[in-house]
Amino acid sequence: MTAPNHNLRNFKNALMQIVASVCAVLVTVPLFLVFFYLVRTGLSSINWAFFTQLPKPTGETGGGMANAIVGTLILLVQAALIGVPVGVLGGVFLSEYGSSRVNWGIRFGADVLNGVPSIVWGIVVSALLVVHIAAPFRGTVKSVDAAKRLVTVQSQAGATQQFKVAANTRLNLHGKHQLDSLQLGTDVMIWHHRESDGTLVADSISPSGLWARFIAEIIRLHNSVSGFSALAGGVVLGLMMIPLVMRTTEEVLQLVPHGYREAALALGIAKWRTITQIVIRTALKGIVTGALLALARVAGETAPLLFTAFGNLGWAHKLIEPIAALPLQIFTYAISPYDDWKRQARAGALLLLLFVLLINIGVRVLTRDRFQKKT
Repeated sequence: MTAPNHNLRNFKNALMQIVASVCAVLVTVPLFLVFFYLVRTGLSSINWAFFTQLPKPTGETGGGMANAIVGTLILLVQAALIGVPVGVLGGVFLSEYGSSRVNWGIRFGADVLNGVPSIVWGIVVSALLVVHIAAPFRGTVKSVDAAKRLVTVQSQAGATQQFKVAANTRLNLHGKHQLDSLQLGTDVMIWHHRESDGTLVADSISPSGLWARFIAEIIRLHNSVSGFSALAGGVVLGLMMIPLVMRTTEEVLQLVPHGYREAALALGIAKWRTITQIVIRTALKGIVTGALLALARVAGETAPLLFTAFGNLGWAHKLIEPIAALPLQIFTYAISPYDDWKRQARAGALLLLLFVLLINIGVRVLTRDRFQKKT
């Protein structure tokens, strides 16, 4: 047998070390370049006024991003209240309950949602919480003109409204579909739309039953909170957090030795108490780590907030009002033609980067003990 070529092996080993080191540098260099640029151009704009004052009117210099900073915190709190409980419970279900087929489908759906662009999340939540839904008109039939196909209805408040019944209007009148079967004094629900000439056309006419009134009440409640708002912004960020928190929680729970579960069950402890008091408590640091990483991911999202929170140059006093956020403010200032706004945009970007950096440092601190035990 020939002796191994130690020189060649050492050369290959040194070469791969150099390649790995270069790749590591290439990964970290962009971060340092971005951080250096923001510190050099934006650090001078971070002062007391930046944290305490509202944005100045368009064209004026000075002001700050106090409303955007507070708005970002409000949105992240809402997102955490939605995304963390649902994500953790979903991860517990995947790890401790469910069949393999059901769990496979849930995991696949969560992985797909993790890859969905954030702007798609914004469009979907905008359609659900921002766009108003046409509410039906509820009232009592006062007159029916079958020849002209007109129906006059008086609401409970006393307002009278006339509707045109088109050929494609759906009539659900006690099993009959003829307009002449609509009797005077009938309490009806009319779904309608307005044509270009201002005429109200009935899309559907049905008796005002319990189910119809329930649907109408849900729509009324929806429309009372719909529109660009802090609520919609918090919901979209929370929904984006759910799949990430769910998958992270599942993986962390699966790292807990099964002997813990078996020992608890052997002592007669109920399964739900075993999960909550032993399994989750053992994996608590990992669960918190996953939640913080998900929070850091959504903290800098701009696209979904453009469709939901919209932005605000002042304070938002209610959750159903548009609200400012650092990503939105940075975007607005960065595309403006004013040098002072661009300078503040870089300061806001630096603040947002520091916020995400602090979250990641917190994650490293939480996971330090676990890494040390492995080594």
